[in-house]
Amino acid sequence: MSDDKPPSRNWFEKITHIFQDTPQDRDELVEVLKSAEENTLINPELLSMMVGVMHISEMQVRDIMIPRPEMVVIDEEMDFSQMLHTAIDSGHSRFPVTGDNRDDIEGIILAKDLLQFIAQRDENPESKFTLKDYLRPAAIIPESKRLDVLLKEFRANRNHMALVVDEYGGVAGLVTIEDVLEQIVGDIEDEFDIDDEDDNIHRISSLTFNVKARTEIDEFNEYFKTDISDEEYDTIGGILMQAFGHMPARGETILLEELRFEIVAADTRRIKLVRVTKQN
Repeated sequence: MSDDKPPSRNWFEKITHIFQDTPQDRDELVEVLKSAEENTLINPELLSMMVGVMHISEMQVRDIMIPRPEMVVIDEEMDFSQMLHTAIDSGHSRFPVTGDNRDDIEGIILAKDLLQFIAQRDENPESKFTLKDYLRPAAIIPESKRLDVLLKEFRANRNHMALVVDEYGGVAGLVTIEDVLEQIVGDIEDEFDIDDEDDNIHRISSLTFNVKARTEIDEFNEYFKTDISDEEYDTIGGILMQAFGHMPARGETILLEELRFEIVAADTRRIKLVRVTKQN
């Protein structure tokens, strides 16, 4: 009797076995890919990206755009030092330039354009900054555009940012190529995520709550019995950006209306989630 063990199946046999039943729809294909990951044919990161690629064909710009109140913009009336201060505080590389209001988009300016002028001014102290000399045309897209189509356009036109308009032609927000790619790479979930996507305010204890930054101020005021003004901003994220005076990082805190706000999740462009603690 031989002690030899039968040779293990090679990778080709394994993958052939997994795909022996042809997937009939996208859900079945995802299950096949998950099975491939379970059989160590692909790693979890690759599985996440493959599923993300499929999902962006089902998503629209409105699903991921940075809402209008949370946009960091440069007003055409700002002087050069104010523009530079905005660029430094936000850490962004591209900015919509607005005229009379946020629906009046004059174009896009890059942070590197501001740096270029500083270098020019060092060589020639007489140089005067003229905003129109540095403006680039803004890409305008509808909220309903699919993300896979947008990604192709970004690549074809070498754009990295687009302004999003609603059905009435008003600016609804902005989206960047990084926002789209994040849908493929995947978000990092942690213990602070709110499971119910329809629930903007999630009670943790009698004094502590997780609040999505997109929560409208009227909803927040009604829930917490506060009187935060909504004259300038529509969402809590917009109010907090104004209160901090810069794009806050995770862990930063501020007191408003006898409430302590702690940034729980944020990226370089927007606040996503805050923890609110009652102080009394």
